[in-house]
Amino acid sequence: MKVLVLCVILLQGSQHVSAVELYEGDSVLLPCDFYTFELDDPTVVWSREDLRPSTVHQRQLEGDELTEQNQAYRGRTSMNADALDSGDLTLNLTNLQLSDSGSYTCTVRDLRMGQRRVGDVQLQVKERFPTWARVLLVLLVLLVLVVSGGLLFHFRHYFMSVPQVEVDSGVESVKLPCKSTADLPVDAKVEWTDSRDRTVHVYENGSDQPADQDQVYRNRTKMKKNLLRTGDLSLTLRHPTWRDTYTCTVYKKEGDILMEKQVELRVRVPQVEVDSGVESVQLPCKSTADLLVDAKVEWRDRRRQDGPRV
Repeated sequence: MKVLVLCVILLQGSQHVSAVELYEGDSVLLPCDFYTFELDDPTVVWSREDLRPSTVHQRQLEGDELTEQNQAYRGRTSMNADALDSGDLTLNLTNLQLSDSGSYTCTVRDLRMGQRRVGDVQLQVKERFPTWARVLLVLLVLLVLVVSGGLLFHFRHYFMSVPQVEVDSGVESVKLPCKSTADLPVDAKVEWTDSRDRTVHVYENGSDQPADQDQVYRNRTKMKKNLLRTGDLSLTLRHPTWRDTYTCTVYKKEGDILMEKQVELRVRVPQVEVDSGVESVQLPCKSTADLLVDAKVEWRDRRRQDGPRV
C-alpha cells in the first residue's frame, strides 16, 4: 500500500504545467520532455480533453499517426523526426487560431509502462487586432471621410473653380481657352455653347459649321485650324458685351461626350457716378472700328434681356 502511494506521488511530481500566450497567426512550440529511448514501443499523443476527437497529434517510432487527429489541426502540427529517440516531444503548432486556446496534454504510451501523462501546456491565443480596436479603426476612418467630405464640399469652389477671363467693355475680341490633353479622333465634334444653351460655334468634319450657330453669334467666332491634332480648342469671340459662362464640349461621332470644360467671361463695364438730381450725365461709348454711314446706333437698358430702348 505504501509503494502504491509513493508511485503516485512520483508520477504527479514528474508532471509539469506551463502557460503560453500568443496572437492569432503566430506559431508556437509546446514543450514536453521524457526519456523514451528505454521504452520498447513508445507512442506520444498530444490531446485536448475538451475536443472530440481529442487527438491533436500522435507520433510513433514509424512516424506520425494522424488517422484520429481532430480536423481542426490538419496540416498545422509537426514534431521532430527523432522525437522518440531524443526524448524531445515538443509539438510545433502553426497558424494559431482563437479556437486553439485551451489545455494541451502530452501523454506517453508503452506496452510495458502503459500510459503516462507527462505534462500540460495552457495555450492562450489572443486577437492581434481586438474587436474594440477594429471598431475604433472603422469609426476613425468614417470620421476622416466625413470631415474630409465636409471640407471638400466647403471648399469645392477652390477645387472645382471655372477659369475666368476678364476684358474691358468695347474690346475687339477675347480668347476663351480650352485645351485637350488627349488625342482626339479625327471625326470628333467640338461645340461651344453659352449659359442659355445657345450654340456659339461648331467644328465638325474638319471645318466650321456656321449654319449651326445661333444668330447672335454669326460672324463673331473663330477657331484654329487643325485643332483636333493640336488639342487647342480655344474660341475667339468678337465684340464681347456681357458676362456669361461658355462650355466647350467634345463629342465622339456616336454622340458620347469625350471632354467638357467651362470658362467664365467677365466684361468690365465702365461706371459713371453722379449725384441725384443732376441735370444730365454722359455715358461714354467709343468705337474702334470704322462704322458704315448707314449704321444704326441703339442704346438699351441691360437690366432685362429685352429692356426698353433708350
